[in-house]
Amino acid sequence: MDASPILLVLNEAGLPTARRLEAALPGAAIHGLAGRIREADTLFNETLDHIRLLFAAGHPIIGICASGILIRALAPVLSDKRTEPPVLALSEDGKSVVPLLGGHRGANDLARDISGILDGHAAITTAGDSAFGIALDAPPQGLVLANPEDAKPVMAEILSGASVWIEGTSDWLSSAGFPVADDAAISLAVTERADEGSPTRLVYHPQTHVVGVGCARGCDPQELIDLVDGQISESGLAKGAIACVTSIDLKADEAAMTALSDHLRVPFRVFDAATLEAETPRLKNPSNVVFEEVGCHGVSEGAALAAVGPDGELVVEKQKTANATCAIARAPSPVDPTSVGRARGHLSVIGIGPGADEWRTPQATRLLSQAEDVVGYSLYLDIVSTHIKGKTHHNFPLGAEEDRVRFALEEAGKGKNVALISSGDAGIYAMGALVYELLDRDEANGGVSDAARRISVTNAPGISALQAASARIGAPLGHDFCAISLSDLLTPWEAIEKRLHAAASGDFVVAFYNPVSKRRRSQLAAAREILLKHRPETTPVVLGVNLGRLEETVRVTTLGKLTVDEVDMLTTVLVGSSNSKAVLRGDGKPFVYTPRGYAKRIDAPKDQLQGAAE
Repeated sequence: MDASPILLVLNEAGLPTARRLEAALPGAAIHGLAGRIREADTLFNETLDHIRLLFAAGHPIIGICASGILIRALAPVLSDKRTEPPVLALSEDGKSVVPLLGGHRGANDLARDISGILDGHAAITTAGDSAFGIALDAPPQGLVLANPEDAKPVMAEILSGASVWIEGTSDWLSSAGFPVADDAAISLAVTERADEGSPTRLVYHPQTHVVGVGCARGCDPQELIDLVDGQISESGLAKGAIACVTSIDLKADEAAMTALSDHLRVPFRVFDAATLEAETPRLKNPSNVVFEEVGCHGVSEGAALAAVGPDGELVVEKQKTANATCAIARAPSPVDPTSVGRARGHLSVIGIGPGADEWRTPQATRLLSQAEDVVGYSLYLDIVSTHIKGKTHHNFPLGAEEDRVRFALEEAGKGKNVALISSGDAGIYAMGALVYELLDRDEANGGVSDAARRISVTNAPGISALQAASARIGAPLGHDFCAISLSDLLTPWEAIEKRLHAAASGDFVVAFYNPVSKRRRSQLAAAREILLKHRPETTPVVLGVNLGRLEETVRVTTLGKLTVDEVDMLTTVLVGSSNSKAVLRGDGKPFVYTPRGYAKRIDAPKDQLQGAAE
């Protein structure tokens, strides 16, 4: 399981069971229904929506509730049992544990673990797992099933009393207790050789082989893929017998190698030059030219051999094309890719929105759950604490932005999966721009190391403060708008003032970020005076504080009445254009909107109206 399990509790009766599991399951967190549960890691209001959010983010869900609730929530979003997280229903006393979506992705194993912790019963309904303790379409790590589409009919035959013939060696298969016969019509084969299997023959490939590759910078991915595919085919190997692709760390960001890894559906791992140089005595084709260029006498052969260990052997010597090389080595037992060299390294730049679960995207939640390390301002880490339990936390104080980003990049450069957390959207007045700025600088000019520059980066968008404020009060951003930060810490006031005049004369709705601070009290007042030269005093102004949090307040004033004292560092200020309107509803609540001009086009041809809508 990549993500941490979530214990879903809908009433106090199930809380003791959840507490026992939270203490026993690494990284587990309790999510409770607000109004019924007093204390939990996370409280939610909309049960079905919350279940779908957790499921989309990849969290195993352990619902201490009626199974029907989980079924109704997830039925519309189910698609592929081989990729979906486990979902279990537990009775409130923990005595009954039911995997609802089958035994894939470790669901049956998790059910057995939970039943052992709670002294309950795991209601395993998967036919093969129930009868023999294994599911033929879910082999253990290190084995790949070549023809999963045939697993169901084969298991049906075995459950009907058919005998099997086991070809090759596998403790997993031999321990199941299948009825075995030399003349059986059903066969279960364990082989490294290419074999497609059939409806009466399941083929499992042990991942004992590693592909080592090298290439010129910018090599066409198809050239490398064709080279490797050709060598696998010529050697009679099954692609399923490949555990990973390896190379030197200088090639961690090489597009061709990433494409090859994706093509073979295996991880890409890298070694430093010193590790590869240690393999020189075992190389079949050492090269002084390669040593002069990268510091080792062989990349493809060295990487393959380093991955399979001292007891492994080279089975395909270095083969090359104009721009690529490859070699293949075999280990005596399946290779665990996580123990081979290191990963490329990945940084997820995550905008968590205002912080509420409902306002955080499933992508952001999933990336948080997958990360090994999380980096951020301590307040932001506290907001998402339930999703980062069991991970390494790196808390930085407010104001240490460059230190925070540099640290995150360098940790990712060590091969880790790192999450850098920002509030709102990380690309809007936040960490995103600094990430790319440091990647753009060379190390001598304050940039990051070569290893850090070779990482992969995912930028996960979040709800920014201007979106949150607009949504809470109506639609003030319904027409052209801009955002201006009033902080002169990094931008000279003269430049800010120039932008204010441009926004005012252009009649933009304006979102002010960083409107005031303890030492900055004059900028907002100056901005107000500039805007008043171009729009009336009655222009509506929205003040949103702590948006999306329990302390949230949103109120409406006017540009003429706006004062600095009613704004603090946590306030987002939206100033309407000359066309924006504030309206008081019958229930006494106001809304603000900026019309797009539909009223003026009421008599326009339909095709023009359609164009305006688009």
